[in-house]
Amino acid sequence: MAAGFAHIPVLLHEAVDGLAIREDGIYVDGTFGRGGHSREILRCLGPNGRLIGIDRDPEAVSVGKALEAEDSRFTIVHSRFSKIADVTESLGIKGSVDGILLDLGVSSPQLDEAERGFSFDHDGPLDMRMDPTEGVPASEWLSTASVSEIASVLRDFGEERFALKMAKAIVHDREEKPFLRTSDLAGLAARVIPTHEKGRNPATRTFQGIRIYINSELEEVRLALEASVGVLTKGGRLAVISFHSLEDRIVKQFVRRMEQGGSGKKDIPFGLPVRDEDLKTEPVMRRVGSFIKPTDAECAENPRSRSSTLRVAEKTGDAPADTKGATA
Repeated sequence: MAAGFAHIPVLLHEAVDGLAIREDGIYVDGTFGRGGHSREILRCLGPNGRLIGIDRDPEAVSVGKALEAEDSRFTIVHSRFSKIADVTESLGIKGSVDGILLDLGVSSPQLDEAERGFSFDHDGPLDMRMDPTEGVPASEWLSTASVSEIASVLRDFGEERFALKMAKAIVHDREEKPFLRTSDLAGLAARVIPTHEKGRNPATRTFQGIRIYINSELEEVRLALEASVGVLTKGGRLAVISFHSLEDRIVKQFVRRMEQGGSGKKDIPFGLPVRDEDLKTEPVMRRVGSFIKPTDAECAENPRSRSSTLRVAEKTGDAPADTKGATA
């Protein structure tokens, strides 16, 4: 195990059980992180099994390289998980994967390392990029974004009730001093946001909204889900752990649509009558059980797991035409 490995994987056994691991199967951990779920999957695999880890964070990839060196069944790839179709195609396994795991959100090391700029609890550069080698840091975006742009991000991605008030304060205050540190933004939220939920830092929703926007997180989830259908073999499982309602809603609606055949209806030429048989489509995926939440014991051991939700689906049919080649 690599030095510094301190991340506690959320819903570890529930997620891996949801994949229904076959000893000789092929699996993809689309969010390798620090390898907690990957190590459990490898424990369940036999000598002929195979696991591909994907992560956009170079530090996570570094941990993955160490695991790759010690276990020949494992391969790590530096990529966004939305590129899962491209990754698996390059490895010659697209359409043959028995299970995909996506653990969404930010890993504990990213939150705990001040220099990554994700946390309002640890002062550091206001960065928030999951891959520091691409895109722009949060500080740069905040230096030029308009009031309406900032308010939209805080409202739509952070679900912040005081989004407009916070946005106006950011634009006003940056004229005197730019927002370069996480403590700058957290301090403003503490002054501007009049009320907040008990036990929740007033900067929580602001940081969430900006982080999701900077990393295009919701679009990444949508692309990965669409691509997963073409990556999985029939009978393959998709297990997704989400951490807030925005992510979970995307996953839930995706599975529901796949249960309806991909689009929920066939394309009917405009003006022609619609018959019942025209609306019948073969399911592409099916839900496996109900959603799963962490136990009280897990929440006590790892408070960051409290908001997590696991959903599992199984591929039952061919991918609809508009998802077969889905890539980012």
